[in-house]
Amino acid sequence: MDQAPGSPQGPLERGPAGRGPAGDGPLGDGHGGAGLPTCYRHPDRETGIRCTRCERPICPECMVDASVGFHCPQCARGGSGSGPAPAASRPRTVTGGSVDRFTHRFELLGQAYDPLLGSVEGVAQGQWYRLLTAMFLHGGFLHIAFNMLSLWWIGGPLEAALGRARYLALYLASGLAGSALSYLIAAPNQPSVGASGAIFGLFGAMAVLMRRLRYDMRPVVALLVINLVITFGWGGIAWQAHVGGLVAGLIVGYAMVHAPRERRALVQYGTCALVLVAVVVMTLIRTAQLG
Repeated sequence: MDQAPGSPQGPLERGPAGRGPAGDGPLGDGHGGAGLPTCYRHPDRETGIRCTRCERPICPECMVDASVGFHCPQCARGGSGSGPAPAASRPRTVTGGSVDRFTHRFELLGQAYDPLLGSVEGVAQGQWYRLLTAMFLHGGFLHIAFNMLSLWWIGGPLEAALGRARYLALYLASGLAGSALSYLIAAPNQPSVGASGAIFGLFGAMAVLMRRLRYDMRPVVALLVINLVITFGWGGIAWQAHVGGLVAGLIVGYAMVHAPRERRALVQYGTCALVLVAVVVMTLIRTAQLG
């Protein structure tokens, strides 16, 4: 399961044009006439929400999830000097443990101000490596245990059928496709970790292979259905990564199994290359949206 390690991180800390980092401008309530107060960082946005530490009005983009209510970006990074410690708003793993700096630096994150690192982080900031490194991080013991159990069940037989190089190409293409789809459509301030995008790709390829060999598909279909039910029925799971990995696995798996003998390597690795092109296109589109 690709999981978000706790509540979403603070939103992107960008102030209005020409004012520099958020929180450096005036600290007034920002009332806009007789209506609701306006966000202290976005004077054109009315809001009824205030920071629970400093009581500044904040719009949804500026809300940083806290243990009680919401904080403004400045209080989330500890700039107000009052109220609970900044660690109170730090993300937590699925088991409640704190997420360390290493995880923060390599998890999948679109674009957000990270209070722990003290800077705006994410793929949109040029950190494309997060699409790959997030595949090797997990949010707790149960998280990695489920993924490794699934990998043990289907990884060995599939590697034996495809060969090591093709199996690795399938795994990486599926994992990157899952990360790219998650980056494209998930909230930019929602971090996620896990190898499930790649593992769902293996599920898809295994289904294609078993159908081609005319094996009984009921076990793999049942396992896939159970995982999809968990994906959409259990909170805190990055379903985008699962769907992206599954689709890529079906496409690459079909090419691996059904490629004509005379052009087998060209079709197989060419399909992997096309999936990687799709990954790059999705990443560029989302980066342009967040730029």
